[in-house]
Amino acid sequence: MVPFANLRLHRRVIKFTSIKITNIFINLALNLILILKLKMGIEAIFIANLAASIFSFVALTPDIFKNLHFKVDKEILKKMIYFGLPYLPASISSTIVQVIDRPLVQAMTNTETLGIYSANYKLGIFMMLFVTMFNFAWQPFFLTNAKEENAKQLFSKILTLFLLIASVIWIVLSLFVDEFARWQFLPGRSIIGKDFLSGLPIVPIILLGYLFNGLYYNFQVGLYIEEKTKYFPVVTGLGAIVNIGVNFLLIPIWGIMGAAIATLAAYIVMAVSLFLFSQKVYKIHYEYARIFKIIGLLFATCFLYYYLLYNVGLTITIKFILLAGFVASIFILRVLNLSEFLKLSKKLLRIG
Repeated sequence: MVPFANLRLHRRVIKFTSIKITNIFINLALNLILILKLKMGIEAIFIANLAASIFSFVALTPDIFKNLHFKVDKEILKKMIYFGLPYLPASISSTIVQVIDRPLVQAMTNTETLGIYSANYKLGIFMMLFVTMFNFAWQPFFLTNAKEENAKQLFSKILTLFLLIASVIWIVLSLFVDEFARWQFLPGRSIIGKDFLSGLPIVPIILLGYLFNGLYYNFQVGLYIEEKTKYFPVVTGLGAIVNIGVNFLLIPIWGIMGAAIATLAAYIVMAVSLFLFSQKVYKIHYEYARIFKIIGLLFATCFLYYYLLYNVGLTITIKFILLAGFVASIFILRVLNLSEFLKLSKKLLRIG
């Protein structure tokens, strides 16, 4: 993780991406070979992951030895401990937010319901990938640009652009996830088995949760720059408490939809609380008018989606009408200024 972070810091995108992609290829290829050809069991997954991780370590060895110095700087060590120690409880709470819903769903429903929930939850990976890719570029970008004269204005613009792009991704994925899940990439083989399709309505909620997780990453900027990581355990702790509480409250009533809403609620609480703490130590004047318009449009479309789904039905025609209405509303509400969008997009493309 440390040499990967070093590559990101020095914007060595080609090497970073090459190792990451090769890691994924090795992992995937070994899974296919060990499971399909050699007929191994679940241990094949762990063997493949180990082999891919060993490859990454070996590929990063030159960078490790190049930057390794056998000397302890007490001042830097003290600063690192102060900065990094809060991540231990924060990581535990963050993990709870990510995984606690599974055992709770199983405990309050049954194993079959958990299978349906888990299979459809994984379709949120597309928003998660977008958010993860953004965060990989975002952290080194704001750390290296923090001292620029217009840094805060730039960070504000990036938040708006991130939210806008993520919103478009959300509406497209939410509307057409059904068609994607049923698509047969091999005869009789679809992305989601027919026995699991009943869980598709949770996917827009999961996608929206990951979107707010992306806002959480955006709001990290102030705490990183001012080195106030002590707030992270509070933020993630609140998210964990909300997640557990909403799960217990809603799963008995709404089943897996209640668990999905619990995840969304946790990420919203984390994003809002991190925003408040970050503004306290590093105030940024965000484009609140545009942000609230986009978020309002998101929730209005989400409400309309579920109203139509459960009362009318979502035909392909209705889906395209919803998509067109969403995009049109972005321009009607003057959320998007085309010249600003193009200018900032070029800036973001130079992050690497």
